[in-house]
Amino acid sequence: MNVSIIGSGYVGTTIAACLADLGHEVVNVEIDEGIVETINAGEAPIHEAGLEERIAEHAGTRLRATTDYDAVLETDITLLCLPTPQNEDGSLDLAIMRAASESLGDALAAKDGDHLVVVKSTVLPGTTEEVVGPIVEEHSGKRVGEDLELAMNPEFLRMSTAVQDFLEPDKLVLGTTSEAAAETLRELYAPILENPDTHLVETDVREAELIKYANNAFLAAKVSLVNELGNVSKAYGADAYEVLEAVGLDDRISERFLRSGLGWGGSCFPKDVNAIRAGAREQGYEPELLDAVVGVNDKQPRQLVSLLADHVELEGARIAVLGLSFKPGTDDVRKSRALEVIDSLCERGADVVAYDPVAIDNVREAYPNLGIEYADSAEGALEGADGAVVATDWPAFDDLSFDGMARRIVVDGRRIDVDEDEDALEVYEGLTW
Repeated sequence: MNVSIIGSGYVGTTIAACLADLGHEVVNVEIDEGIVETINAGEAPIHEAGLEERIAEHAGTRLRATTDYDAVLETDITLLCLPTPQNEDGSLDLAIMRAASESLGDALAAKDGDHLVVVKSTVLPGTTEEVVGPIVEEHSGKRVGEDLELAMNPEFLRMSTAVQDFLEPDKLVLGTTSEAAAETLRELYAPILENPDTHLVETDVREAELIKYANNAFLAAKVSLVNELGNVSKAYGADAYEVLEAVGLDDRISERFLRSGLGWGGSCFPKDVNAIRAGAREQGYEPELLDAVVGVNDKQPRQLVSLLADHVELEGARIAVLGLSFKPGTDDVRKSRALEVIDSLCERGADVVAYDPVAIDNVREAYPNLGIEYADSAEGALEGADGAVVATDWPAFDDLSFDGMARRIVVDGRRIDVDEDEDALEVYEGLTW
């Protein structure tokens, strides 16, 4: 199929490369000329496992990028993969989605024949049919149900495993307004649907929009419950990992997402949980449980720093922070718990030196006034440090040598593998164990 994708951020770039890998002809429409040049040069604009080689293989053949919306005229289907940032109250800012819908409609006005518009961005129920659809109709002169079809197809991509998540999903959710739209999407994803482990969910548009929020809210709640139980375990002097390993044997619960620690961050969980909380309030419902989920998550970084303060006088101390990305395998630092840890350390007067294998440049760019030192290696960050905290569980942090520290005191928020030799560290303390 001929596919156009509006937006070439984390989601749009991954999906474009993967659809090209499946044999489709794909054009990425992106307003950032630098990203367009990067993709057309066969390079990935983001750090994601398996993405670079796919872009390198297909750029110039089945994959290209452009700033020109008229490229959609050569395609049968357009996927909207656009950011929906949150306002201060947690609600969604749809300005980018509205502007892109206008530009898409203007382009489609010159097209003869039908076209399918698919929203893949995470949006609250009603957005696809009440915002995107009417805007595209107005600017294109086409009508939904006649020469324009509309659908919602949420993505469930995780940072560091996005390519695998797209190509081997546990479910594909198709929210459509017609059988013709559903048939087109089934054809688009035919190679993926050949996998017997992939469940096909066909539903209406509003349900598809809400499924993504319900999915992430449930996972965020599970992590916060696990962290709350971890804090309780710590108060009793028990190892939360041993406790929850046993809990995970219950098939009603499962062993996944039972690692207690610093909590969740990134671009999805914080924004999606806040959006569904704000949306619920707009509908007159108080989401008390989701409020508590966020509250538990917010306190974990401060809890980590408080544990370190039990062993180190933080005022004037040199403290190493290992890890800056919100999870290993990605350079994404949005809502990273590590940044909350750094803020808390700096508030207490510590001098922070940080290291991350891939995310340092992103932190420098996003937080130019953070006021910390960056090291070239984990060992470099630990050199001369009065204490250290682990904020991201990169495999490179397993079995580190702490010999260069001024005081070998480590508080671990992610349970890395450390040297079990009792002389390796003066103090090793886990956040929830």
